[in-house]
Amino acid sequence: MTSRVVAILGAFDAAHPLLTLTEIAERSGMALSTVHRLVAELESWRAVRRGDDGRYRVGRLIWELGRIAPDPLQEIARPWLQDLFAGTGEDVHLAVRDGTEVRYVDSVYARDVPIVPRGGRLPMHPTAAGKALLAHEPAWFVTSYLSRPLERPTPHTITEPGRLARDLAQVRLRGYATAHEEMTLGSCSAAAPVLVDGRPVAAVGVVLPSRRVRELRRLAGPLLAAAHGVAAAYRAAVAPP
Repeated sequence: MTSRVVAILGAFDAAHPLLTLTEIAERSGMALSTVHRLVAELESWRAVRRGDDGRYRVGRLIWELGRIAPDPLQEIARPWLQDLFAGTGEDVHLAVRDGTEVRYVDSVYARDVPIVPRGGRLPMHPTAAGKALLAHEPAWFVTSYLSRPLERPTPHTITEPGRLARDLAQVRLRGYATAHEEMTLGSCSAAAPVLVDGRPVAAVGVVLPSRRVRELRRLAGPLLAAAHGVAAAYRAAVAPP
């Protein structure tokens, strides 16, 4: 129940401050009937507010809580990203789930233009960061995500639900995800989830030219170490006194 409420609230962001029930369902990955019921409850708690045009926005309760609860994730993760960049010499990034997309919130890179732009949003299933997050989401969210029409940015994108489910199972088994030209031709990536009490709060990733895909396995160890470090630091920062 809690994860579904969080998914609904997570559907709103700066680019999507006003959403219809259908849009909330699409961005949260839930059935419209479930969204209708939960949004009604959230409205009664002042967590969301319905406008005259029928669209919803975040309510006063969330605004009040947001003022006193800043998320320290980026600040905590930054030193780990810098260490990972220094140790590997590769472009690294930090990503979070945003509805049914993955949003890149920070990066450290050597190129004039990063491969993954900060603030950019991409589908979850063609990206290593997205798959690292998706693999550890609740079963209901994964089932809902796999049942929707899946974008196919390149001929290598995995869009078959069964095959993608098996890929996610491998992610959980080995601890990190990979993607080879599934989002962009010419690039490959690996990412490890930042798990806090079993919940994927973010993913730490690295991007390489696809001609160096065999090097992703070598980078798995540093990636996992960085993700575990961010998780431990985040857990300590948000733990109650």
